[in-house]
Amino acid sequence: MDRFHGHVVVVTGGSSGIGLATARRFAREGASVAITGRDEHRLAHAATEIGDNVLAVAGDVADVADIDRLFAAVAKALGRIDVLFVNAGLKRLHALHDASVEHFNEVFDVNVKGAFFTVQKAIPHLNDGASVVLCGLAPVDPAWRRPGTGIYTASKAAMKAFTRTAAAELAHRQIRVNTVSPGPINVPAAHLPPEQMAERMRRMAALSPLKRLGEPEDVAGVVAFLASRDAAYITGQEITVDGGMS
Repeated sequence: MDRFHGHVVVVTGGSSGIGLATARRFAREGASVAITGRDEHRLAHAATEIGDNVLAVAGDVADVADIDRLFAAVAKALGRIDVLFVNAGLKRLHALHDASVEHFNEVFDVNVKGAFFTVQKAIPHLNDGASVVLCGLAPVDPAWRRPGTGIYTASKAAMKAFTRTAAAELAHRQIRVNTVSPGPINVPAAHLPPEQMAERMRRMAALSPLKRLGEPEDVAGVVAFLASRDAAYITGQEITVDGGMS
């Protein structure tokens, strides 16, 4: 299926997990794909895995200069953008009583400032009728109520609000802005030891009506739908991908 043939797709946080799965999905459906991430080695490996028609640009979305460099590289190599998936994110656990300004800024610089300026800096490069999809957090995700996640969940709440205002501001160009909010997804988590993560994932799978965790490809399919003409009348919305848990 080549429904994105001739399209240019940009994925931030594209070197692993949901971002990589989404980049693979668009490439498989005919798009030219650009991915970005902070780790040059992982980014190069991801680009090899995706295959042809991929541009890898190392950078940190917390640095606005890197965002500018990303879109300059995309414009030069691929042209104007049809789909932007704002997926780069950072999860750090800090309890309310001991979180510092540095902890707060570290998360918000990526999850909020990074997302905001990624969309802002993309605007001159977006085709009319383009699709912007942000990666949020499903209401059922335990992070919303787990101690130590206050900064992280606040950053995701900010993104949900931003989706609606960005959709309103870009509607005159028929640019649609939506959020995909995954529940428990089978991806490694740097903030937990492997044994603890495996046990947590086992428990979450047991709670799911479908009795399994989501896979990155499950989220990638929804992003592709939101970017397609089948979703041409959907904007300013949050689509939850959690296997019915919420």
